[in-house]
Amino acid sequence: MLTTPQPGNRRHFLATQAGFLGLVGLSQLLAGEQAKGKSTHFPAKAKRCIFIFLAGGISQVDLFDPKPALNNLHGKSIPESMTKVKFAFTDPKKSFLMRSPYQFQKHGKSGLDISDRLPQIASCADDIAIIRSMHHNSFAHAQAELFSLTGRETAGHPTNGAWLSYGLGSMNDELPAYVTLITQAAPVSRSLTWGSGYLPAQHAGVLLREQGDAMHNLAHPDGVTFEQRRRQIDTLQALDKLHHQETGDDTILERLKNYELAFQMQRSALTLNKFDDEKPSTLEAYGTNRHYDEESFSRNCLLARRLVERGVRFISIMHRQWDTHKDHYEIYPSLCRQIDQPIAALLKDLKQRGLLDSTLVVFASEFGRTPFTQNSLPEAHAGRDHHPFAYSLWMAGGGVKGGQQYGETDDFGWNITRDPVHLHDFHATMLHLFGMDHTRLTAKHQGLNHRLTDQAGKVIHPLIA
Repeated sequence: MLTTPQPGNRRHFLATQAGFLGLVGLSQLLAGEQAKGKSTHFPAKAKRCIFIFLAGGISQVDLFDPKPALNNLHGKSIPESMTKVKFAFTDPKKSFLMRSPYQFQKHGKSGLDISDRLPQIASCADDIAIIRSMHHNSFAHAQAELFSLTGRETAGHPTNGAWLSYGLGSMNDELPAYVTLITQAAPVSRSLTWGSGYLPAQHAGVLLREQGDAMHNLAHPDGVTFEQRRRQIDTLQALDKLHHQETGDDTILERLKNYELAFQMQRSALTLNKFDDEKPSTLEAYGTNRHYDEESFSRNCLLARRLVERGVRFISIMHRQWDTHKDHYEIYPSLCRQIDQPIAALLKDLKQRGLLDSTLVVFASEFGRTPFTQNSLPEAHAGRDHHPFAYSLWMAGGGVKGGQQYGETDDFGWNITRDPVHLHDFHATMLHLFGMDHTRLTAKHQGLNHRLTDQAGKVIHPLIA
């Protein structure tokens, strides 16, 4: 809430000409502070991140971790070792092992194994590093989402994008450092998956839309010119600066930064999702003219590239439809078609523009799916339950050593057999690519120094080029 200065303060403000002239320039100083960024702990390989989060749980045995042994065991009772886990939705004693109907082929010079459901992503195999040995212990969507994005299972902690904004600052003074794009529906945890937690609010993700106005209430009101808004913001900031001098409340300074950023966005963000300046071949490559369900994700991928070009530090693309407890194989062809073409187009577009080497692209979900059915539904309608013990994600660009598969799971895709990667290890590695020591990027809250990796995490150096 903006506190109005008392009359005496206004008279003092208007009478102090020199002070007024100095304060009018405050917005430029704040913008410059935001734009210049902060130094890293060591040389960074990545400058920006596009974090694609497919909420619901991606099936690793169908897309990235082939298990031919399941072909011969399909329909059999599951091993006793799998029955000891208490699932929220499944009685393992009533379930049966389920193969993948999809074919895996080796792609690129590296021979990376990827499902035939993702043929276009597979064409980028030599740029991709698949981690097959991700793990944690959170079964529920909300807790697993938060763990995946904040390093904690509980609410109130900053997301990975907020930490990077906090640690590195912004790369421009006209757009947020952290932007969130949503296809159809947000993750179960809603705004907690792009929030700033106990970090200043300026580090939270700002929601942009892929069509229409990029943000609600962004345009100037009718009859108000850009120059009038500039004078309004300058005066408001000057008055708030006086209030800060009286109270010492530093949240006022954070508010001033947000005012200035919002004003700059009124000039720069309105055309972000207007693709009139894009070549027809680019629009076709991303698939922006497809059916709406697919077009929305396509537009978000293209918008992410445009944001990268404009210096946005962290862009998250949320897509929530992957919770396949039943009708798994009826749903998957459509889901894979929605994401395959635009993600491949994004990787190739970034590479062609010379941006992939400095842009980390992450393809992640909160957990995987079980290699057996959820209870005893008929095969035609069977689904897979949540599985956080061994699942896959991949990274590309931004200093990642592509064309590799890191970690291994057993013949069922149930347990990790080599090179486990905990979520804390993944976050530590991600921060390392940005030149940040995860043990040194901290924020004090309630008397404790908090960090994205909690009190654990190690950098997985084989993933780094």
